[in-house]
Amino acid sequence: MSKPVRLTSSPLLASKVPFGRSRFAVAVVVLAFTGLAAKAAYIQVLRNDFFQEEGEKRIARTVELSANRGRILDRNGLILASSVPVPSIWASPEEVKATAPQIAQLAKLLEMPLPELQRLLLDTDREFVWLKRQADEATVQQVMTLGLKGVYQRKEYRRRYPEGEAAAHLIGFTNSDDKGADGVEFAFDAQLAGKTGTRRVLKDRLGRVVEDVGESTAPVDGKDLQLSIDSKVQFFAYQKLRDAVSLHKAKRGSVVVLDARSGEVLAMANYPSFSPAQPLASPADVRRNRALADTFEPGSTVKPFIAALAMERGSAKFDTPIQTAPGRITISGSTINDAHPHGVLSLAEVIQKSSNVGVVKLAMDMPAKEMWELYTQIGFGQKPQGPFQGAAAGRLRAHKTWRPIEQATMSYGYGLSTSLLQLARSYSVFARDGELVPLTLLKTNEPAYGIRVLQATNAQQVRRMLQMAAGPGGTAPKAQTLGYSVGGKTGTARKQEGKGYAEKKYRSFFVGLAPVENPRIVVAVMVEEPSTGVYYGGEVAAPVFAETVQQTLRMMGLEPDVRVKPQIVAAVAEEPV
Repeated sequence: MSKPVRLTSSPLLASKVPFGRSRFAVAVVVLAFTGLAAKAAYIQVLRNDFFQEEGEKRIARTVELSANRGRILDRNGLILASSVPVPSIWASPEEVKATAPQIAQLAKLLEMPLPELQRLLLDTDREFVWLKRQADEATVQQVMTLGLKGVYQRKEYRRRYPEGEAAAHLIGFTNSDDKGADGVEFAFDAQLAGKTGTRRVLKDRLGRVVEDVGESTAPVDGKDLQLSIDSKVQFFAYQKLRDAVSLHKAKRGSVVVLDARSGEVLAMANYPSFSPAQPLASPADVRRNRALADTFEPGSTVKPFIAALAMERGSAKFDTPIQTAPGRITISGSTINDAHPHGVLSLAEVIQKSSNVGVVKLAMDMPAKEMWELYTQIGFGQKPQGPFQGAAAGRLRAHKTWRPIEQATMSYGYGLSTSLLQLARSYSVFARDGELVPLTLLKTNEPAYGIRVLQATNAQQVRRMLQMAAGPGGTAPKAQTLGYSVGGKTGTARKQEGKGYAEKKYRSFFVGLAPVENPRIVVAVMVEEPSTGVYYGGEVAAPVFAETVQQTLRMMGLEPDVRVKPQIVAAVAEEPV
């Protein structure tokens, strides 16, 4: 048997290791462990929050839970705006794995320039980029079929507007983030928008959710909004306005319908209009709500206020005679003419015939301050109170700056400016027996409390004058409507161009009320630049007023206050010979 080998007697082990080498080896081992310990401390202690955050970035995501935007309803509960779910496509650039042909195919499906898509997908500093907002289902399905890592779909909401162009300027629209951008959508955005929810999740390398982490915040849907608008009145008023603009080859037009009792806006329309579902397809000029935002010189529509002020002051009565011959009057070297010369007219006939001379004589007999105070009391020169997005204040200079000729021209509507909404509201003074009604876009079931401007008896007498102006012998017999008594005033004003007035460019107005004895509505119509040779308010705007009044009162269930004469005449046929 062989003898066992003793390790201690091995020549290799028995040899002595140099002292310096052994120390170096031990030092290397100690330094390695020290480095590992320092690195562990750096990661686990000093920079723990940073590395934990970076780790979460790769597997954790905060998913937004979209809130459903509130609906906009008309006064009868019909939908004016609502949201429908639609898919959108987004990507996480740091996760995207795709070949050049796949990216080219993706760009084709998204109808996006290839360089733009490549720029988005190479932007690894961003965790989230939109590729296509509010895409159609077919496109989304085709994109998802590509199976690209890092490309996802997400539910958003798109607004639908059943009334389309008819109510576009009033309702407005939302932007790509479903935020109100104009009209009611913008004015009431805080109420309609709601609050977005969040959900914290962990995803695997394929982007699939594997676990919820932390607490989720549920989305809070926006609140519904019920307007004072009657969608049927809105559509009908828009339709008749559109027809008038087309018939007279005008540039544009606007119409406003108010409930005289409650101050509710029943309709507000402009033509031309746009599609609220695709607002950017139309220029900004077309999207402008001109019934609110545009101002103009109101022309003869202000003459009834001068007549009312004369009665308030006691300087004239309903039948006070006023000499208007020879149909012209000179103030400070400037001559003011009547469209047709008249002789002696009563105060009521001055309004019926729309005599400039008669009104100027009344105005020059009263202090400028009193005219200015009345115009101010009826809302001229002041922005309407309430949620009227983009409403203009108009222009009314301080009375101390008026020259005599300016006081004269302001009595028949030149030298001041107002919006169509302001003009419609001002006539509530006559409809409500001397009270100016506050306006609202929200439905209310309560009568509004007005501000006293005129004595009730004087307002009632002006209503009789307005009835005469809209009847036989007046300037607007075409304002008459079947079954209902109406009253109103025409206006025909030259358009301003630079420092003067255009020769053949006019704005045609009619503003009035119905029924006359107990007015329920006020309607104002403006048609700009009719170009067929007919431009007087009684010819262009009054027929729109008549049709809108008749349809609106019927929809409101108001009984006719004028006896309707039979329109069918029966003929007796002769017996054949």
